[in-house]
Amino acid sequence: MTHSELVLVLDYGSQYSQLIARRVRELGVYSELHPFNLSPEKIRQMNPSGIILSGGPHSTYEKEAPLSSPDLFDLGIPVLGICYGLQMIAFQLNGEVDSAARREYGFAELIVDDASDLLAGVGTNGSNKSTVWMSHADHLKKIPAGFEPIAHTENSPICAIRNKSKKIFGVQFHPEVVHTKEGNTILRNFLYRICALKGGWNASSYIARAVTEIKEQVGDGRVICALSGGVDSSVAAVLIHKAIGDQLHCVHIDNGLMRHGESEQVVKTFREQFHINLSFVNASAGFLAGLKGVTDPEKKRKIIGKLFIDHFEEEAKRLGTVDFLAQGTLYPDVIESTSFRGPSVTIKTHHNVGGLPETMKLKLVEPFRELFKDEVRAVGTELGLPEDLIWRHPFPGPGLAVRVLGEVTEPRLAMLRQADLIFVEEIRKGGIYRDIWQGFTVLLPVQSVGVMGDGRTYEYTAAIRAVTSVDGMTADWYRMPHDVMARISSRITNEVRGINRVVYDISSKPPATIEWE
Repeated sequence: MTHSELVLVLDYGSQYSQLIARRVRELGVYSELHPFNLSPEKIRQMNPSGIILSGGPHSTYEKEAPLSSPDLFDLGIPVLGICYGLQMIAFQLNGEVDSAARREYGFAELIVDDASDLLAGVGTNGSNKSTVWMSHADHLKKIPAGFEPIAHTENSPICAIRNKSKKIFGVQFHPEVVHTKEGNTILRNFLYRICALKGGWNASSYIARAVTEIKEQVGDGRVICALSGGVDSSVAAVLIHKAIGDQLHCVHIDNGLMRHGESEQVVKTFREQFHINLSFVNASAGFLAGLKGVTDPEKKRKIIGKLFIDHFEEEAKRLGTVDFLAQGTLYPDVIESTSFRGPSVTIKTHHNVGGLPETMKLKLVEPFRELFKDEVRAVGTELGLPEDLIWRHPFPGPGLAVRVLGEVTEPRLAMLRQADLIFVEEIRKGGIYRDIWQGFTVLLPVQSVGVMGDGRTYEYTAAIRAVTSVDGMTADWYRMPHDVMARISSRITNEVRGINRVVYDISSKPPATIEWE
């Protein structure tokens, strides 16, 4: 998609790199994250309105430190360096960076010495002081020629610098994190005061451009979409349908591993509310037969993925000529393998199974390749999708098969469905559903002794899991109110035959993954 205004975020390995790009977008300007070694020639071709240099875990004076070309600073494009980005500006332009006598992590009081541009409006209660978040072991010992300091802290005499004529700025702290009280003000100043941008990036403007580009891409062709009922595929289907109408045909495959009533709800929503062509394929028996006796989670995923492909390919052939495949690929999926850190090792096959064989020869329609999850939700809201669907927690492609630990059988699936339904009902009643990024129930292959009435039981254990996250790459366990946990446990052990014990998972990612398998 073409953009009249673009801010590049160059990634030097910071855990906050994606967050910088998100913050810029939240402030109304389209941004993209690219590796630190993007060449000046490529940058010129992209014609950005501004460049932000991320933080990172390295020291500029290390042998393997990630350094951009010094020509970056001669492109005539405004630059903002954050933490390591500030240090790299100084290092590349003949300033001096050294190990700090006192490392600085956490909150610090920023004292603004010049509030005329980048730091305009920064200061609490009319003062020139504000709270910022530090995370650094190095500091600037000497600023480059042509630069001047514009802020300091008690521990960092040079905490922010600028070269006014070249519009190059740097800050030692992290304005992108919520801990920096006026971080958005600083980023807004860079975008609108220094880069002189107009803004206007939002869900409405995105939809208008996307509809036009989808029409141009597809022309008179036909598009097929695997509609799982998840946020990404659902919003993609409605957006593409808005662009090309009946040229879109969706396929929902019920693999028998869905949550309670989920497949029925998908069919009802998209056929009746949005009038989208939708084929429903009931393949439950085949999936359960394929999983019989299988306990290894990777084997489960591969079996489910192959069966999904087989059924989807068969349905595509039944429809006749199809030219395009619609996918709900998100921006984090795109940048995961191109950021400074490079591709991650494979911990487990990706949740969203469904990679199609090359024999299908379909061109891709991926309207969300540039969007983060929260932006997809904003698009869905603008398009009128039901709130329950838009805020649906992420659900793995292999479905409940990776939440039934051990062999997947219909009785065990039935137990898990009922327990999971109770879990979802109670967190909704407790008003905490949207506080949780992802929540679910796991059926463990563990039995324990219990007592119900006057009788002894020897039944299964259910684990409930709830996490908070931004994009799923890292996650923290959710501090669930005890009264909600008590209701969930009481209802599951009383209402679900076969479960006599409920435990709560308090593992974060890392070291654990969000899903158990």
